[in-house]
Parts: sequence; C-alpha cells; structure tokens
Amino acid sequence: MNGIYYRNTCTNIPNWVNNLHEKQPIGYAYETETHFVHLYGTDEGLNVISVGLTAIEAKSGTLEEWVTRVFGAQDIKSMSLPVGNSIQGVWRPSLYYYQDIEKALDIDPFEKRSAEQALRVLIEKLDDILLYVEPDANGLNSYGHKSRELLILACTEVENSWTSLFKKANIQPANGRMYTTNDYVKLLPKACLNEFEIVFKNYSGLRKFQPFLNWTASNPTRSLSWYDAYNKTKHDRGASFNAATLENVMDAIAANVVMFCAKYGPFSLFNDNNTLSSLVNQHFSISLRNSDFSTYYIPKITLPAGTRADLFIYDCYREGHHSGWNVQPIVL
Repeated sequence: MNGIYYRNTCTNIPNWVNNLHEKQPIGYAYETETHFVHLYGTDEGLNVISVGLTAIEAKSGTLEEWVTRVFGAQDIKSMSLPVGNSIQGVWRPSLYYYQDIEKALDIDPFEKRSAEQALRVLIEKLDDILLYVEPDANGLNSYGHKSRELLILACTEVENSWTSLFKKANIQPANGRMYTTNDYVKLLPKACLNEFEIVFKNYSGLRKFQPFLNWTASNPTRSLSWYDAYNKTKHDRGASFNAATLENVMDAIAANVVMFCAKYGPFSLFNDNNTLSSLVNQHFSISLRNSDFSTYYIPKITLPAGTRADLFIYDCYREGHHSGWNVQPIVL
C-alpha cells in the first residue's frame, strides 16, 4: 500500500488551531483497515515530517475525499514506496528520532562512529586552511600543497562512502574488478544526493554548495568538477596542481557532509554533544532543494481495536502505535 502526498491549504480539525497548514504545508496520508491517517510536514530546511502531528479518523468515503475535506488537499500525488518501507543506508524524511533512523537505515554504530571521526578530521583540516585563506572570489581560486592534500583525502573518503553502500547491498562492480564512477553515479537518484544543499554560513556572498547537482551518468567523472580535479591533481600534480583549488576542496568537504547525511541522517551532526557537532554547527547549514516528496518514508501505524472514530490529532510514536520499518536493500 502506497500513500499519497499533497499540499495542505486549510485545517479543519476540532479543538485545534486553524492555521496549522501555514507552517506545515505538506500532507501525507494513507488508510488502515479502519481509519484514514494524515501526517503534517514542512517544505523548508530538511522538510521534517511531524510524526507527532498524526491525524486520524474512521474511514468514510475515499482517502482523497477525506484529505480534500479536512486539509484542503491540492496537487495530490502518489508516494513511491509502500507505507512503512525504508531503504537500507538511504535517509529520507520522516526519519527524525535516533532510534528510528538506526532501525530504518540498518545502521552499524561502529561504521557510523568511524564516519564521524573521518568527517571531523576533514572539517578540522579545512578549518585550518580557512584561518589563512579567505574564500572570496580570489581565495577560492587559490591552491597549494595543503589544499591538494585535503582534496585527495576528502575525495577518497567520498569514494569510501559510495563503496560502503555498494558492499552493504552486495552490488558488484560492473567491470568485475573495481568500482568506478560508472557504478557510483547510479546512487544519485536512489539516494537523492543532488537535493542536498550545504551552506558555509560564516562567509557572506559565498555560493551555496550542491556538490552532486550536475552529476550525470553520461559523463560520471567530469560532471563532478571537484572530483575530476581530484583525479587530475592526484595523477599528474605537475600539470594539474592548479586544480587543487580551495573551491574544489570546499565542494569535496560538502560532498562528505552530504554522504554522511544520506547514510546516517543529518540530525546527529547538529544535536550530539561532541566535537563534530560543534564544528558542524560552527560552519554549516544543511537543507534540501527541489526535493522529491514522493521518495519520503511514511511510518505505518497499527491502531488498537476500539480506537475512537472521530477526527483528532495525536502522537503515534508516543502511543506506541508505530509498526516499525520494513528495510529494503538498495536496488540499482
């Protein structure tokens, strides 16, 4: 059973605020054997789905009629995945709570801890470079041994993230020997990597970074300009030393932030009480741009017998009605 998503234009819930749709303009809905279910979601930042704002009502008519009557649903579309399904190693909203993320993505806590350490090292090295070079129009084009070193380190860590997803899904290299960008680019639509936007928030006028935005299967290496620069400067420093620019380094660091978010969710980067969270909060803001709402994960609830029939809002997680996640492997 796949649910639907739509834009909320009104709120018609008894004894509730009548403007909830203004801050939670996206709706997600499906039906159980006895009830219709609706969840509210935002359309900015990380497009959080508010699982604590679950509206239910006993079924009468069709699901589309219900969401239109109660929430003023417009532009109704189908979700891609069945309700309650998630994909291993691919974070999407509505995953917010840590335990939920760990179970839905089948996260290995030791692998995640290693990824946190690696990302911390990369950010600290970038932080050191930024003490000496300002990332303005001139500084972004600067290059040197330190930036080349960090570009190579950052890109090999991105490759490690790509490879770990393939190995976890037991996907072999297409050429039978080793993974290449012809393999890696297949992750782009599955993990929605092009949606992530990273802002280095300490610098006015600096562009926003979407490191995977222009990645294409037809030219999987050169379409990632920062990754192409890494290949060139790694294999031929003499001819391509000037490819190791600060801008390419910042794109590569942003790519590592994206890969961490895609694999483990973004929230631990901001909310944990550790050095990595401190660094991330100091340097970055993370959001989704032109996101595909149909790919989001919708939690499946199991309502107990005798659940009231009237329309009301409650927290399905707090009440223990969440049925858990059916984790699916990545299929490329």
